[in-house]
Amino acid sequence: MKAIAVDIDGTITDKNRKICVNAIKALRKAEEMGYPVILVTGNILCSAKMVATMVGLSGGIVGENGGIIQTRKREMVLGDIEKCKPAYEFLKSKYEVHKTEFSDLRLSEIAITRNIDVNTVKKTVKNFDVEVYDTKFAIHITDPAVNKGKSLEIVAEDMGIAPDEILAVGDSENDLEFLEVAGLKVAVSNADDELKERTDYVTKKPYGDGTAEAVKKFILS
Repeated sequence: MKAIAVDIDGTITDKNRKICVNAIKALRKAEEMGYPVILVTGNILCSAKMVATMVGLSGGIVGENGGIIQTRKREMVLGDIEKCKPAYEFLKSKYEVHKTEFSDLRLSEIAITRNIDVNTVKKTVKNFDVEVYDTKFAIHITDPAVNKGKSLEIVAEDMGIAPDEILAVGDSENDLEFLEVAGLKVAVSNADDELKERTDYVTKKPYGDGTAEAVKKFILS
């Protein structure tokens, strides 16, 4: 492995989005040893950049579920938010839904609060050209032309490494695509069952402690 890719919410945080100190320590140590860490998240770019800066991560960012990337070479919006707007407006006409905080900063997708069942959302917008993900922290209406996996491949290319040289860690359904392109696939113990079934290793510990466990096992050792 030459790099690490990690989701944020539920992967380096706890269930309340509080960042895990053990995860920070492990990722910082990996960076010190020459393993750049890539954040692959559903969060907006500025939030992910803040986390990367404060933790000390240098590998680049995949934000908004693959809709936007930032590397040392470039920053690109890959997802088309115009595809998402009609689906959201139709959903809003049927149910009381609310966008998440700071939604005006999203450039490629629409995220709504989880006061509605994700299957209801998927059924309601099934005739629109969108993909729906439940990250356990928000429901995302995205451009189906992009995902975390495709965007991670672009980031890896800019870094001069192959995707199969990346250790990837995630917890929810929107992480499946980026784990699939990675060389070593890890699910933290709180992850969705489907994700666990399609990974190489499931941690014994949940959330950020699980990420710390994986980094120590496969990188720091």
